[in-house]
Amino acid sequence: MDFSLARFRACLALLKMDIPLQEQNQKWFKSHLLDRSIELQELYELPQGELDLLLAETAELRSDSVNRDRNHGKWCTAGYFLELARLIDQRRGRETST
Repeated sequence: MDFSLARFRACLALLKMDIPLQEQNQKWFKSHLLDRSIELQELYELPQGELDLLLAETAELRSDSVNRDRNHGKWCTAGYFLELARLIDQRRGRETST
């Protein structure tokens, strides 16, 4: 095995360890503000500006009770993305303040 390939696989394994198992299942959210679908795992690597847009979009969806009745699946998925995005945002804030 090529050394660079072995190193790449080791880095990949470390990255997977940072993402909890329940977040490794494919779950995606179609963002209108970002004009694309985002997988749950992608939240960790989104630039802060895109994370902010996703936070705003998912918070708006979750605050509208009509959305809950109209599309319960999207409403629930928005909740997962909103909560994880909040956690990531808080972690980033703590990391930059230290």
